[in-house]
Amino acid sequence: MAETPALLDQTHAAKGLKCASCHGNAEQREAVTMTKCIKCHNTEKLAKKTKDVKPTNPHENRHFGTETDCAKCHNVHQKSENYCGSCHLRFDFVVP
Repeated sequence: MAETPALLDQTHAAKGLKCASCHGNAEQREAVTMTKCIKCHNTEKLAKKTKDVKPTNPHENRHFGTETDCAKCHNVHQKSENYCGSCHLRFDFVVP
């Protein structure tokens, strides 16, 4: 039986990040925007890292270049999803 991958909140916590690192310290936690993600995750470096993914690089695409909103695919507190697959059926990316 395949092991269920960890959610991204668990992955971040395992690396020592606290909720406030992304959500802020307010009583009502802030939604996390892409601007917050790119403080740690450089989109151009990520696009270079995934340049050989087939059939196309999900981090550098004809619609958004390297600036696709991270949350389109990467969900932090629930299973992530392949946003590209909703239109491009052959793009069967596995999304962490």
